[in-house]
Amino acid sequence: MTEALTQTADLRRARAAAEWPTLALLVSCYATWALATAFSDALGLWLAVPLTALTLALHSSLQHEVMHGHPFRDQRLSDALVFPALGLAIPYQRFRDLHLKHHIDENLTDPYDDPESYYCDPAAWAAFGPLRRRLLLANNTLLGRMTLGPALGLAHFWRAEARALRDGEVGVRRAWALHALGVAPVLLWLAHVATMPLWAYLAAAYLGLSVLKIRTFLEHRAHLSAAGRTAIVEDRGPLALLFLNNNFHAVHHAHPRVAWHALPALYAARRDLFLARNRGYRYASYLEVFRRHFLTRKEPPAHPFFPKR
Repeated sequence: MTEALTQTADLRRARAAAEWPTLALLVSCYATWALATAFSDALGLWLAVPLTALTLALHSSLQHEVMHGHPFRDQRLSDALVFPALGLAIPYQRFRDLHLKHHIDENLTDPYDDPESYYCDPAAWAAFGPLRRRLLLANNTLLGRMTLGPALGLAHFWRAEARALRDGEVGVRRAWALHALGVAPVLLWLAHVATMPLWAYLAAAYLGLSVLKIRTFLEHRAHLSAAGRTAIVEDRGPLALLFLNNNFHAVHHAHPRVAWHALPALYAARRDLFLARNRGYRYASYLEVFRRHFLTRKEPPAHPFFPKR
């Protein structure tokens, strides 16, 4: 009873944590993006492009934070904070809708029911040609995920969105219309204020997606237990900040309404419980992730437990 009360108190403190860190990061993100693109000629593209890429990765992390109910209670006000489509490629509302569907934990890693799954149906894998198989096998190394992953992921996403638009899926047309409105000020900035060429900005956008692939590479695995499918990476370095502590991913899936800055303390207070729940799916740091998987495949692309049994 005492342990349960302590855990409840930890969770209440985490949910009651102040939202100013999120607002401060939003201001810093937009300011850094504006400076990197407006003064890329002075900085040099060798510095401005990576700096812009990092702000785009952070902006995506902030979008993820917003869709989970932060920093304001009014979701419309929070959504407005990430309205500018800095990354150009993915409508925020589609990111939100698909990601919230991903949070149905019993469907995690399912090739069809989890929109963020990297696994494929074994029957589909058997029908793939040799080139597609090679690409997917390469994509299951961290190097492949960072280089090929953004292109493969966008191609898959855009193809699915085209089908959804064709079939008249509810909300898709509206999401893309709003996305066009969000892209417009970014393009106007690039055309009239920024000194960064469009090709360099597109390179930064791709690089930003590449950085994000470090986080998503192994945050879920195929496992018979739904609770055992979500990872913990016990990292507190720059990548953890860039990903807004989503390396504590099992904690986020267990408590998706807890703000990013409260996740490490919540994990520390209940570490044994979280690791028992996720069947010990843990990495000590992103350095370990790079060391173990940069050139070595994490696992086969075909889902080992599909169809469900």
